[in-house]
Amino acid sequence: MKLAFCLYKFFPFGGLQRDFLSISRICHDRGHSIDVYTMSWEGPQPEDYNINIIPIKHWTNHGRSKYFLKALSIIFTSKHYDAVIGFDKMPFLDLYYAADSCYVAKARPALFKLSGRYCHFAKFEQAVFGKESSTQLMMISDIEKQKFIEHYNTQPERFHSLPPGISPDRKAPDNAGEIRQQWRKEFNIAEDDKVILMIGSAFKGKGLDRTLKGIAALPKTLLEKTQLMVLGKDNPQPFYKLASKLGVRDRLTIFLGSDDVPRFLLGADLFAHPAYSDNTGTVILEAMVAGLPIIVSEACGYAFHVKQAQAGCITSLPFQQKEFNQQLEFMLSSDKYETWVKNCIEYSLAEDLYSMPEVAADLIESVAEKLIAQKNH
Repeated sequence: MKLAFCLYKFFPFGGLQRDFLSISRICHDRGHSIDVYTMSWEGPQPEDYNINIIPIKHWTNHGRSKYFLKALSIIFTSKHYDAVIGFDKMPFLDLYYAADSCYVAKARPALFKLSGRYCHFAKFEQAVFGKESSTQLMMISDIEKQKFIEHYNTQPERFHSLPPGISPDRKAPDNAGEIRQQWRKEFNIAEDDKVILMIGSAFKGKGLDRTLKGIAALPKTLLEKTQLMVLGKDNPQPFYKLASKLGVRDRLTIFLGSDDVPRFLLGADLFAHPAYSDNTGTVILEAMVAGLPIIVSEACGYAFHVKQAQAGCITSLPFQQKEFNQQLEFMLSSDKYETWVKNCIEYSLAEDLYSMPEVAADLIESVAEKLIAQKNH
């Protein structure tokens, strides 16, 4: 089969981008031809893909999106594909991977809905989820599925729920203890020190400010033994400034992208993800399968896994900083720590947290086969 994959931009540490890469890799390994269309690509390019970078210059995101689609529409009239798969919302898609939340559901305030930005992205979302669309929808969040049905009256049969797709290299290996000791020695971290880990681009959305406030609220004796390490892609300066204002600048280290995520997961003591909003929060499960206890906000789609596994604490909605602060202190000092670690590992062995790429590839093949049959009929 000849497959086209479309996304606005690729960078190595984005969740959507990593999902695209894992799904497209499965499709390629099954013998299908892969053409990728994007406006930018950071990092190494797969040599066995046909990467088409369409650089769009415009001063707004919605302007770039508009002209990217215009370029694609010209390409798709001259090139035949058995299926077009999108990882961002846009017209012309046979399948859409719903990594993002419902745009119109979170749009505030009312005046914003009169803006060109809102009208454009609402129109593109309508093209994917509207009743007149035939796009098949690969869903990773049941919460968002209900929002799309509420706003677009989307036909239920177009939704296809996918399991999580955690990379197997996030699992705790047999020598996890040895790796942990080596990692902590490299960073000069004492065994009784506490390392809080956060992972994810767009630090504000992931709740880095909330975690910094929580650390600043710790008792002095615990604060002096606590460090926060952050992996991701964003401007770190506003958060260094906030940390200085809170008096915890010496407690914060930000690494702007790292391929060493598994070792950080094994070396840390607590994973924090008090996000303002997160469609799923795949990093939550990555931490869990590594045996790392978790504190997470209820705004994350995968927060229910933490509850089911009894793997840590969930800060309820509406978010209250005081509740988070109390939970953070509790998790850093509780004698339940080893129980949380054990629960994480047991849950990672009992639940299917890994097969999303294979299930998504199965669906892509099934939809493409039906489209081929329709064209040949």
